[in-house]
Amino acid sequence: MKFKLGCTLSYEAYDRALFFFNVQAVGNESQMVIEERLEIDPPQTIETYVMPETGNRCLRFETGPGPVTLRYEAIVDHHPLRLDATGIAETDAAVLPPRVLPYLIPSRYCEADRLAHLATIEFGAMGRGHDRVTGICNWIYGQLGYISGSSDLHTSTLDTLVDRAGVCRDFAHLGIALCRALGIPARYVSVYAWRLRPPDFHAVFEAYLGGRWYLFDPTRQAAIEGLVRIGVGRDAAEVAFANFIGPVEPGEMKVFIEPVEPPDWYVPTIDAVSVSAH
Repeated sequence: MKFKLGCTLSYEAYDRALFFFNVQAVGNESQMVIEERLEIDPPQTIETYVMPETGNRCLRFETGPGPVTLRYEAIVDHHPLRLDATGIAETDAAVLPPRVLPYLIPSRYCEADRLAHLATIEFGAMGRGHDRVTGICNWIYGQLGYISGSSDLHTSTLDTLVDRAGVCRDFAHLGIALCRALGIPARYVSVYAWRLRPPDFHAVFEAYLGGRWYLFDPTRQAAIEGLVRIGVGRDAAEVAFANFIGPVEPGEMKVFIEPVEPPDWYVPTIDAVSVSAH
């Protein structure tokens, strides 16, 4: 399916400031960026770069005081791999590729070492594989309330468990931490999410199973096969859509994603969905 997607992000800089953005769709074997347009108002000298470990497409620029607006639009041909989930097994940690190993380690927001006992009690007896990660997502969905404004930039998985509420990043962080506690590599994924209402940047996670990364969304807020990847990392600290150094106040934000040719009907998939082997 082809998607038209993008965002408009506005800021007010009160002095010289350095901006970093990660809003461009990644191009890989499952999603091809057919065309895109990026502009900064007022115009700035932009440095673009690709993170070698993840393929995340980033840009940065410096600006003086005043309003700053980023506009990004793209058309992406999105064709994720879809497989029967029942045959997808976990990979023993002893034979995991070295590039995957960092996603087993606790990180700033994903305190996997603190959740080992909980993970073993709740999920240790489940069959190993895609179905167990689905079980983790079902448990998160049943335990947490999806409540806007219930967390902030400092909220970790332990905070989320205590509060029993969060937003997409908190659901993703908890899924990641529980997977890692069970020896399943997991990573944070920022996406443009078809059918998410209201439209916004969305956070899900991937688990490494059977030699590929498979998508999971414990919020159940969007179509899993309509998630267009922006970036991946150990947690949200590595995949922020915007960062800045200097006195800056965020302003208006608009995010959109729609099919170029809307389907006549939509039936949610029960398949395992993957957009990357790397």
